[in-house]
Amino acid sequence: MVKPVIGITMGDPAGIGPEIVIKALLNRELYKICIPVVIGDLSFLQHTAKRLKLNILMKSISSPSCSSGGNEIIEIVDLKNVNLKRKQIGKVSEEAGKASIEYIVKATKYALDSELDAIVTAPINKESIQQAGSPHIGHTELLGALTFTEKPMTMFLISGVRIFFLTRHVPLRKAIEDVIKPKIEAAVIKIDAFLRKMEIENPNIAVAALNPHASDFGLIGKEEKNEIIPAILELQKKGLNVVGPIPADSVFYHAFQGKYDAILSLYHDQGHIAAKTVDFHGTISVTLGLPFVRTSVDHGTAFDIAGKGIANSKSLEEAIKTAARLASTS
Repeated sequence: MVKPVIGITMGDPAGIGPEIVIKALLNRELYKICIPVVIGDLSFLQHTAKRLKLNILMKSISSPSCSSGGNEIIEIVDLKNVNLKRKQIGKVSEEAGKASIEYIVKATKYALDSELDAIVTAPINKESIQQAGSPHIGHTELLGALTFTEKPMTMFLISGVRIFFLTRHVPLRKAIEDVIKPKIEAAVIKIDAFLRKMEIENPNIAVAALNPHASDFGLIGKEEKNEIIPAILELQKKGLNVVGPIPADSVFYHAFQGKYDAILSLYHDQGHIAAKTVDFHGTISVTLGLPFVRTSVDHGTAFDIAGKGIANSKSLEEAIKTAARLASTS
């Protein structure tokens, strides 16, 4: 079997991205399922490895197509965009934000040119990319703009449970306003189509409730009665296997017991809290709708521990494994 080539962006140089990239690629098992190529800064990665006393060889390659696929050396497309003399670990900076954007742009180009079969992204810092002039709040929005993808969708994968999001990086007040029938219907139809591509026949999808106790028949809010239930009834008429609204304090538990194939979480923290409480380091993110596979860690730059050598690479390793699996079957 031909192994997929996976591009791994280094993330914000001031955060834990460089550390977890190196630590992840010390796992030789990853090389059995894919050919990893880092998009980053060679000198900074070498500096990071030396500081952490991690013994691994690295070399620069001109593009992913030049990778040898060996497992004894980390191959890096070197953008040479980090100034070691000025670099401050654990700090927000325009320079770090600019560098992290450049890794994403370069990886996207390689993926669109079919030099990469998938992209795995290490964390970036929202404040840093804003200082660098990005009009996009995060990875997903930037990737959507770079690929002209309208409304890419996020899925969390954790312990076999799939959590999708109706809204993500918007204020809670705006998220509540976005809980409307057309958006719920469109989201569930996308989820159903994606799960079928994953060879899940007639997927069972649960829609989380917005209000406590799914509003107790309208006693605690009207969103369930006015928007969520009508959307679910319409989807059921179309033949989709969708249920809800299920109170958010129980729907995730039941999913982890195997009752549902997927959950539609209505806003960011509703799904994030459930996933990260179960396994903070094991949760990974998959972006749907892009012209290529993209997975990511589900944590930030962790400036508070950056440079201390204690960052956990498990989430990145799982993201690489998932990217390799999805790229091999897509």
